[in-house]
Amino acid sequence: MYSLFSFIHPPITMELSSLLHDLHLSSSDKSLLPSSLPPITELLTVLQEKLTGASSDSEKNSLIGRVESFFLTADPNWLFPSASEANQDAGWVELQAAYSSVVCALIGCAVLPLCEDDCSSLPASAYQSVPSRAEKVCVALNALLGTLGNRGGLDDLLLAVAPPICVFAVTHFQDQVWTNSSSQAAAQCLQEALLRAGGWRDSSHLLMGDGSREDEKGGGTNRGIVGGILDVLQPHLTKEKWHRCEAVKLVFAWTLLQVTRPSLSLHLHRFFPFSLLLNDHFRPENSILGVRCLHHIVLNTPAADLRQFNRAEVVYQALFKHLYTTEAAVIQPVLTCLLDLMLVLEKSPSSLAPSSSPRKPCRHDDVLRLMLTHMEAEHKVALRRVYASALPLYIDRMGVVVCRHLKRLEQVMLGYLEVKDPPEEMSRLNVLEALQKTIRAAWPRISCRVTVLLRCLLKLLLDVSSDSQLSDSVRQQLMNQTTLCIKQLDDVSHGNLQPLLLQVDSSCCSSEVLSYLSTITITTDR
Repeated sequence: MYSLFSFIHPPITMELSSLLHDLHLSSSDKSLLPSSLPPITELLTVLQEKLTGASSDSEKNSLIGRVESFFLTADPNWLFPSASEANQDAGWVELQAAYSSVVCALIGCAVLPLCEDDCSSLPASAYQSVPSRAEKVCVALNALLGTLGNRGGLDDLLLAVAPPICVFAVTHFQDQVWTNSSSQAAAQCLQEALLRAGGWRDSSHLLMGDGSREDEKGGGTNRGIVGGILDVLQPHLTKEKWHRCEAVKLVFAWTLLQVTRPSLSLHLHRFFPFSLLLNDHFRPENSILGVRCLHHIVLNTPAADLRQFNRAEVVYQALFKHLYTTEAAVIQPVLTCLLDLMLVLEKSPSSLAPSSSPRKPCRHDDVLRLMLTHMEAEHKVALRRVYASALPLYIDRMGVVVCRHLKRLEQVMLGYLEVKDPPEEMSRLNVLEALQKTIRAAWPRISCRVTVLLRCLLKLLLDVSSDSQLSDSVRQQLMNQTTLCIKQLDDVSHGNLQPLLLQVDSSCCSSEVLSYLSTITITTDR
């Protein structure tokens, strides 16, 4: 007859014996027989109760350390009996529930403190004890995954514990106020141990599995755990609760951004509401995260699914209202997302076939009109740069339909070209690009505006050539792009600018400007 010692590695025999005794799961007889070992589910239940009931940090740390040793040293055949050894389906379900409870209890030892409201964040001092506890929990869970991964044939058990472990790892491997370098490294190791245990290639494979609908319903670790992660997060994703824990939005966003086509469509009904909730929040950092989530949904969901239940229109309205904000960090992703979203709702104006009847205004017109209105009166440098960088993209999308906005567009571009934007001059460079696209798209309407535009461009050449604060590379870019605009204007006017350009001499400008202008006349002569 075998003794208890055959169930554990010899060096740690007394550790398990002591643990069983402390948990009141063994008699005082030190010569325990196999029959005296309690069922693993009974031991896990008591461990879960002890971990949950621990009140002091020292007690929690001691328990976590003993759980780590327990998973490292106990016999895997006793820790993880196979489904056949569990005898009944109910026993197998009980085993999965027991391990899930212990995992959640371990994670609860390093739970983040909750904020009292959504108007403020907790101070860094509130998280002072979290990193060290999180590091210990990571090590204990790593021991569990190492033993579980080596056992084999326990895919259902691994899939049961993987979602909360993944949520915990993602919470702590990010650079946040509740982490430090040690806890981040431990959490990253935990995530890697989880991937190894299930044979997943990377985080995306962990979440989505092999990507087919059959895999979502089938067994094995080829099935992703994104549904399980959403089950863990779901109770916290309500309007009343999500802001109380700082990590919830970060784990949600990390999860969503890992899920792509076609898996995202399967879980769209769960990702969509909270993404809108983030987008609508009054704090800019939350709005930015929400816009990023919505943009990912737009890019990775079929247009038909987005139009279903009017989702695309809801997203459009939610994003459009951000155009009235004065936060440059919010406006930039919103303008980019709107470009992709509007193609779901309507055809690109530049792709429409010519028509004898006037085209009806569309959402592209609404967005560009509001952009130009804000650009005209904007004085904040950051916002001017954001609007200027987006303008060429919108003009490209509008095509010839940009003629509807030509008067306002001309005023905006002339105003932006007159104002310096050191040191990179990105606003001027982007507006020059927008002007070139406008000339190409709406050239029949440009001829009557050539004189005004030429005067502004020549003045820009003179200003740039005499600006000693500009670097040589930026000056060259500005002068090249300005010269290209003048060349386009000359083409539109069928060479009628040549006499005017030839009248420019050294009495009114530098030799550098004359050199750039000469390239226009030489090219035209050829």
